[in-house]
Amino acid sequence: MSDSLHPTEAAPMRSAVILPLADAAVEARSAEARLAEAEELARSIGLDVRFCTALPLRNPRPATLLGSGQVASLGERVRAEHIGLAVVDAALSPVQQRNLEQEWGCKVIDRTGLILDIFGERARTREGSLQVELAHLQYQRSRLVRSWTHLGRQRGGFGFLGGPGETQIEADRRMIGERLARLRHELEEVRRTRGLHREARRRVPFPVVALVGYTNAGKSTLFNALTGAGVLAENQLFATLDPTLRGAQLPSGRRVILSDTVGFISELPTQLVAAFRATLEEVAEADLILHVRDAAHPDSQAQREDVIGVLDGMVRDGTLREDWQRRSIEVLNKADLLGGTAQVPTRPGNIAISARTGEGLPDLFGAIDARLSEGMVTVGYDIPASDGAQLAWLYGHGEVIGRQDSDDAIHVTVRLAPDDRARFERQQQTGAER
Repeated sequence: MSDSLHPTEAAPMRSAVILPLADAAVEARSAEARLAEAEELARSIGLDVRFCTALPLRNPRPATLLGSGQVASLGERVRAEHIGLAVVDAALSPVQQRNLEQEWGCKVIDRTGLILDIFGERARTREGSLQVELAHLQYQRSRLVRSWTHLGRQRGGFGFLGGPGETQIEADRRMIGERLARLRHELEEVRRTRGLHREARRRVPFPVVALVGYTNAGKSTLFNALTGAGVLAENQLFATLDPTLRGAQLPSGRRVILSDTVGFISELPTQLVAAFRATLEEVAEADLILHVRDAAHPDSQAQREDVIGVLDGMVRDGTLREDWQRRSIEVLNKADLLGGTAQVPTRPGNIAISARTGEGLPDLFGAIDARLSEGMVTVGYDIPASDGAQLAWLYGHGEVIGRQDSDDAIHVTVRLAPDDRARFERQQQTGAER
């Protein structure tokens, strides 16, 4: 990532945020909400945003996207405010980016470049860093066009036959291609390792509950409230980029594994959707999905549609099963900002909570328990009083709803998933045959 987008605390980069509006009548979000989100994205990496503006875009120009009058008036303001970076909240072609930089005399990035830079700053694990670098190189490769004049210069040829040398753009593309191939290989190794970890969890099978949602919906705050973990939970976009797993115990005594995942955002760069496939595999493997929403946000419904759109895309590419909505619960968070859970309009199956205050969390725990109990069978077993391991296994993998102790045996009535029941009875049979 470009170091120029990471200003020091002493000298934050003076920036402007510009939102071109192609057709306000068909936008799912209001211009004010979209502009506010773009400003928050810019501020989340420490940029000093001096002004924000939304501009109608009636006839997009191939050369600059914006109209000539808009480019000129913005240029005057950019120079007057001593702006060093202009963030255009749209997709810019390489030519448009270069022309706007020349017109305004400052660095220009588009929405994809800004989100990539945020991801580059926040990724902490090896997997996250690899994914961000992969996405960044894919984006940079699309920026290599012949309109950048220095890239047309020839380099010397190789070998003894002579002939025309390799141009700079060809050399850059070749080097990026080689690095992309290495990154994909390393990511496959990471995915294989994650697969081995999932297989290990299946051998000691606790249900997996994955948290998904729009960025800054409060997933990490809820994750901490449910698990007691100390995951970074800040009021900023993309505070969490790397998947985090923690164990938690439900009121029934059942143990579950919770997974906190990266937040989604509207118009997520396609490079990042592909690059973060491995991160989202935790969602694909989950027994239950908690779709965490910011109930207090004015565009909560539009954010919901964005998340559903990404998950449906995972269904289309084969990453996620089609039944994901049947194994999900919508969690309407930040009820404290609306006056409490009673003030949050809900639909059947939705749970209103405040992860910050804890209001509604018992209801959520109960809903998770109930959903995971669907399809379970109730069975009874006589366990030798001396066999504490079998008893502990039943408590750890099922819901014990009855117990009668005698001198030499313990009768346990327990609810188990069909797979766990078969596994336990195989263990009992193997022990009896010894």
